[in-house]
This record gives sequence, C-alpha cells and structure tokens, in this order.
Amino acid sequence: MIGVPNEDLPALSSGTAATAIQWLQSNIFAHVPPNQVRYIAVGNEVFLKDPYFTPHVVPSIINLYSALRTLGLSESIKLSSPQAASVIVNTYPPSSATFDPSLQSAIVPLLQFLHDTGSPFMANVYPYISYLSEARHMSPDYALFRGGGKPVHDGALIYDNMFDASVDAFVWAMEKEGFGGVAVVVAETGWPTAGGEAASAVNALAFNGNVVRRAASNAGTPKRPGVGVEVYLFGLFDENNKVGEEYERHFGIYELNGAKAYNLSFN
Repeated sequence: MIGVPNEDLPALSSGTAATAIQWLQSNIFAHVPPNQVRYIAVGNEVFLKDPYFTPHVVPSIINLYSALRTLGLSESIKLSSPQAASVIVNTYPPSSATFDPSLQSAIVPLLQFLHDTGSPFMANVYPYISYLSEARHMSPDYALFRGGGKPVHDGALIYDNMFDASVDAFVWAMEKEGFGGVAVVVAETGWPTAGGEAASAVNALAFNGNVVRRAASNAGTPKRPGVGVEVYLFGLFDENNKVGEEYERHFGIYELNGAKAYNLSFN
C-alpha cells in the first residue's frame, strides 16, 4: 500500500488523467514497480481530521483510476481512502452503527466508487484508543483478543474482541447505505509500547500477534465469518517527533535505534 498525501489532493482533483499519470510515474512507479503495488490510499483520515481536503478525495480517486486504466493497471491496483473509526457513530452494538450524518455527502460517493470498481473500504481501527475512552466498561482482554470477560451479544452474533466489533460496525454502516458487498481492509491497526495506560511491549505483542494470526487464518468476523480481513499493522518504527498524545509516538515494532521493541512473528 502506498499513500497519496492529503496536501496533494487539490492538484490531483483539479487535473486530468494525464496529470494523474505524471503523478503516478513520478511519485510511485519511478521508485516501486507496479507489480509490487496492491493499493493506493488516496489521503488519510481526511473527512474528519483534514476536512479542507474532503471535496478533493473522490475527484482525485477518479482521476487516478482513469490514469491506472490508461496504464492497464486498474485491475491489479485498487484505490481507496482510509477513514478514521470515528466516521461511524452508534457503534454499540455493531449492528447499530451508521455513518456520521454530517459526512454522508462525502461518504456515499466514495462508497459508490468502491462498489463500482470492486475496491475495499479502508478503515483505521485502533482498539487501544477505544479502550482508553471506555476503560471503565471494557476489559483489557476484550481489547487484546485474550478472551475472558463478558462477550458482547448483538442479536445472534457474539463478539469476544473489540477488533471484530469495530470491523463489523463498518460493515453494518455500509449495508445501511446500500453497499453491503464492499470489502473492508484495515489500513492501520496497532498497540503502543509506551506512553499511556496499558501501553507496553507485552500488550503490543499480544494484540499484534493475535491480529496476525487471525488475518493469516482468514477467520473473518461474526458478521462475515470465513471472509478474511486484510490488515496492515501500524507501524514499523516509533515516531519521536509525532504530534499528539505521548502514546502516538510508540506504535513501532522497532524502536528508533532499529532494535526490535518486541519479537513479533508473521509465520
């Protein structure tokens, strides 16, 4: 997955397919061959965190799609735009979830493009952040895939972890907009090793290790059992200059000096 910076969206949206081809060739294909690119993430968490760029998201995607079609790459490289989990509301239980009504004019055209091109909805899912805000009501085991605690019953569906509940909340929200067939890709997830409550290398290893095992097994979620969820871990290295809460600097599998923060296996 390769990302288009939010600040590049106005030029891409106002340009043409030729402009988009030039952008792709200069910024991606000059450095990475097309057969190594699976997804292009057009912006990141724009709708809530960078709303100035919201009107530019779908037009940029359309121009990039036209460029990929011209290059014969539109089937092998899919386009989407990762969104924060907070674009959905009423997420408990997951079947109650809907997209924030104030974002509907931006979300629906994106969903239409994804549906029409067989592309996935990309969501950034952080059970750690949910745990911080709901620590009084949420067991750490529920956030970390450890089982135990009280499961969440949602009709006939049973949730024993926050990750599955978060993914399925997006599925339910898309169904309510008429796009139930769109796949979900988790574009970011992870657990910090320091900087906040329950942030530790032990917990980061537990969470990310369980995410890897579930993704590798194609277990799916209660709403979509047996339908594997593609997941991208965040991040590779700690980011000591990142602005925000202290824990946001400590999501790396590797520390700043290149040493492993913990021994995560991908086997």
